[in-house]
Amino acid sequence: MRFVLASASPRRLDLLARIGVTVDAVDPAHVDETPHRNELPAAYARRIAAAKAEVVAARHAGSVILGADTVVAAGRTILPKAESAAEVGNCLALLAGRRHHVLSAVTVIDCEGRARHRLSDTIVTFAALSAETIAAYAACGEGIGKAGGYAIQGRAEAFVRALSGSHSGVVGLPLYETRNLLLAAGVTFV
Repeated sequence: MRFVLASASPRRLDLLARIGVTVDAVDPAHVDETPHRNELPAAYARRIAAAKAEVVAARHAGSVILGADTVVAAGRTILPKAESAAEVGNCLALLAGRRHHVLSAVTVIDCEGRARHRLSDTIVTFAALSAETIAAYAACGEGIGKAGGYAIQGRAEAFVRALSGSHSGVVGLPLYETRNLLLAAGVTFV
C-alpha cells in the first residue's frame, strides 16, 4: 500500500516521522485556497483539507492519501498565510494579548476511495506584545509563509501564555487525529 502526502510542508513530513509513518510520495495539491463569502474558519479548513486530498487521490488511485490544512482564526476572521514582514506584524498585532483558535483539518482517503475527516481545534493565548517585539519577530522572517504569521515551533513559542489542545495541530498536523485516521485506512506504522 502506497501512502501519499498531499502537501509539500516539511513540518508535516517531520510530524509524520515522529509517529513512525513512512511517506512513499509527496505530491502537493494546488487548490484555490480563497475563502468563500461568509465561510466560517472550521468549515474552510475542512473544505481545503478535503479538496487537497481529493485532487491528489485522482492522481494516485489505490493509494492512501493525506490532505491537511491549518487555519489561524481570530473570531470569525481567517488570518492569512503571511507573505511579508508587514503581514506578519499585522497578524501578531491582532493576536497579541488575546486568544485565538488554530484549526487543523485532516482528510485521509483510503485505498478504496473512502474519505475520513477530523478537525483539531486548539485555543492559543498570546501574551501582550510590545510594538518592538512584534517588529523584531516580523523582521526575523520566521512567520513568513505561516498561517497567522507565526511558527509555534520557533521563536513565537515564547509568546504563548496558554495552549489548550494539540501542539502538533498548531505546528500543522494534529498527530492524535492523524494517527487514528491512518489506522482506520489500514496504514501500519510503529
